[in-house]
Order: sequence, then structure tokens, then C-alpha cells
Amino acid sequence: MKISLIPSRGGKPRAFIIAEAGVNHNGDLRLAKRLVDAAKAAGADAVKFQSFRSDGLVTRSARTADYQRAATRARSQFAMLKKLELGEKAHAILFAHCRRKGILFMSSPFDAESADLLGRLGVDRFKLGSGEITNRGLIEHVARKKRPIILSTGMSTLDDVRRALRWIRDEGRVPVTLLHCVTQYPLPVGEVNLRAMDTLRETFGLPVGYSDHTRGITVPLAAAARGAVVIEKHLTLDRRLPGPDQRASLEPAEFKAMVRGIRDVEACLGDGVKRVAACEAKNRLVARRSLVAARDLPAEHVLTEGDLLAKRPGTGISPADEPRLLGRSLRRAVKRDELLNWKRLRG
Repeated sequence: MKISLIPSRGGKPRAFIIAEAGVNHNGDLRLAKRLVDAAKAAGADAVKFQSFRSDGLVTRSARTADYQRAATRARSQFAMLKKLELGEKAHAILFAHCRRKGILFMSSPFDAESADLLGRLGVDRFKLGSGEITNRGLIEHVARKKRPIILSTGMSTLDDVRRALRWIRDEGRVPVTLLHCVTQYPLPVGEVNLRAMDTLRETFGLPVGYSDHTRGITVPLAAAARGAVVIEKHLTLDRRLPGPDQRASLEPAEFKAMVRGIRDVEACLGDGVKRVAACEAKNRLVARRSLVAARDLPAEHVLTEGDLLAKRPGTGISPADEPRLLGRSLRRAVKRDELLNWKRLRG
């Protein structure tokens, strides 16, 4: 079930960055297309929307979460979501727009019909949100399409994740990437628990990434440093817009800064081999020390510890070799602060 969803550059691992447009388009196709453009300009690898039919997703009496109610003033999830739907034609337009812009189109299906729509469009992978991890019917339906699955694990225990993976595995060999996630908008940094990425990786032996709902870009950069293979973050054109996820989203300039920061983190991780870097080799001569005469010393003088000091530059005999000099005599006189040289020593 393993898969690498990570494009590489020069053979080095590179996190797959998803701009989560989600429902930040507020049901407006023009706004959705602008989100695609912003994601591309920011350097994201993919832009992801949400595909659902309100009638099949939520009862008419289901109440909104606190963060949704604060952002939308909607009491009913149904009323809120109905305004955020994108129809089949809009999906096709967005898919084509992404192709023209050179960015991958993704969407999270919330029902079988929406998954089928995405399949017909030709998406090459599916993303299942945290709320669906116990939705056996949808998980199996998506798994039967035999395309890679990115599975968010917010609000879950290891047993929840294990069961969902079993449902996927029962449908055949489907590549899976797990995303650590905490389902709160916005998420306090003290609740992030990035070490859970390690637990997921070690427990299931699968690629692991991170879906972020914190404010700012610090946590996604930390996730990149911790080895996240996928990083997902909400994108909005303006956090002041109405909508349940706007406040926990990055605006375009911030998203671009995040992408740049992630790429910098990846560049600085290196291969783990401790060596003298090519860029620092010449500085050894400047920053390291050599053995010099502590005072004027006559020819044939036998060197003792008190005769030597370690001073810059590092172009002479290293202080590490001091024991090899002691007890040897000078072929000629040496001035104070003069660097010792093997040719000037007897023995």
C-alpha cells in the first residue's frame, strides 16, 4: 500500500503541497477559478476543493460546529453547505482550468456520487477528509477505483486508522498516504502534536504528511522538517470573506511564503552525512589555529609545552599534533608568533 506522492528535484525528496481551497469559493465559480490561479502563483503542487451534495451529507437539523457558527452565523449545517456546493459543470470547468494553469486538480468527495464524478473527470488520486474515516461505504467505494488515496486522520485513534486501512486493503492494493490532522479551526499550536506523524509512520509503515489548521506558517515548516511527504493548508483570497474556513486559511502572499519556506527547509535537511561542506572548506584556514612560537626561540632549542601557542590562521601545524612536536629540536631560530613548520624540526 506504499506510495510516494512526492515529486523530486535532483533526486531529493520534495513534499507535495496542497492548497486547500475547500469551500472558500463560497459557491462562486469565478472565485473558485481565482483560487486556482492563486494556488498556482504561490507554488502549490495541487489545489483541492470539496465535492458533496448537501442532501446526502447532512440532515436538515444538524447544527453547525462552534467555529462554523462564529464564521457564518448559520445554525444549520444544511443551510450553510447548500450555499457552498459546486455542480458537475463547475467541477468540469475547474478541472479544465487547472489543466490549463498547470496545477493538479483535487477534490474531497463526501458521497459515492461525488466520487464517481471525480472519477469521470479523471482525477489521479482521492483525498478523504477526517470526518469520513469511519464511513465504511464511502471508503470502500473510493478504494474500488484503484487510485491513490490520501487519508486525513483528524479526530481519530490508531484503531480508527487501522480499521479504515483494512477496509481499503480489502478492496485490493490501493496506495495510501496518511495525513496527521487535528480538526479544529483555527488550531492552537499547543494541540498540534506533530510527533503523531512519527507514530503513524512507525505503526503503519506508510508515507505520512500533515494537514494544518493553525494560523500562520510555522507549523507547516516544522512538519516539513519532521519529514511530512504531503502538506495541506487552506488558501483564501481574503480572510475577511464569509465562510467556515476563511479564518484558518492563508492569504496568497502568506501561502507563497509557506511554500518558499518549505522548499528552504527541504534544501537545508541534506543527506545526514557529517562532512566538510565544499562552501566551508576554505574557511578552515581562516577559523582554525596553528602552532606558533610563544617567544623568540634559538636554533637547536628543544620544544616544550611552554614554547607553543595555538593561534590563527590554520595554515601551519594543527594544535592537534602538538604531542608530535614536543621533545624535537629546531633546525633554525624561530621568531615569536611565527608558525611552526615540519621542515624546521629535527627528528
